[in-house]
Amino acid sequence: MVIKRFILMLQFFTSIPVKLQIEIKNEEFGKALVFAPIIGLIIGSIIAGSFYISRCIFPTSIAAALVIVLYILLTGGLHMDGLGDTFDGIFSNRSKDRMLEIMRDSRVGTNAVLAIASVILLNWVLISGMSEEYTLKILILFPVAGRIGSLTGACVSKYARSGEGLGKSFIDLCSWKELGVGIFFHAIIFFCVLHIKGLILSLIPIFMSFILVKFLGKKIDGATGDILGAVCELNQTGFLLATYVFINFYF
Repeated sequence: MVIKRFILMLQFFTSIPVKLQIEIKNEEFGKALVFAPIIGLIIGSIIAGSFYISRCIFPTSIAAALVIVLYILLTGGLHMDGLGDTFDGIFSNRSKDRMLEIMRDSRVGTNAVLAIASVILLNWVLISGMSEEYTLKILILFPVAGRIGSLTGACVSKYARSGEGLGKSFIDLCSWKELGVGIFFHAIIFFCVLHIKGLILSLIPIFMSFILVKFLGKKIDGATGDILGAVCELNQTGFLLATYVFINFYF
């Protein structure tokens, strides 16, 4: 069961080719979210290794751009799509029902383009300007910080739609038990990478994700899969920003 849930998360959250057919029940999605930080560690290890190799060939700015593209490819743009849909809907200043309709619309609006472009630009600038001593370690932790956001958001929210949706399986079936175990994984990963400094930094994405999901979900009285994706992306960028400040002024 544990391996099955891990594989489910790896297949769902990444484009890594894992060609195993597994039977999936709705409850598996919420329970499997406990592995979100570990999936983040896998993604982070790949992009950190790619950054190390790229930096041997290209300037830091180009290497940073390449790993951001690689990150998008590894995740299939899943969370970026959620970010765009969330900003199109939440900031449309319409009724709750209309916001939810807009979030399901496959068309991309101005708010989506601006949100995605802003996040990518901020990520590139922050990675490019990070201290060389910490860059590889931060790149490993960057996706971990994002995915603890999705886990936290799913646990502390209620599903905003009246009907079915993939986000419903995550939100309704992710309990405090999954959040507790996920936070344990999250903290262990941060400690292994940055020791005591890592434990301090590990608190930032947890609190940030709680604030983000409450802020984004306020207008629609809950959360959706798109909002969980948006929290993931915003959590990552917020983590990079907070880490940049801590490294330059406190570490």
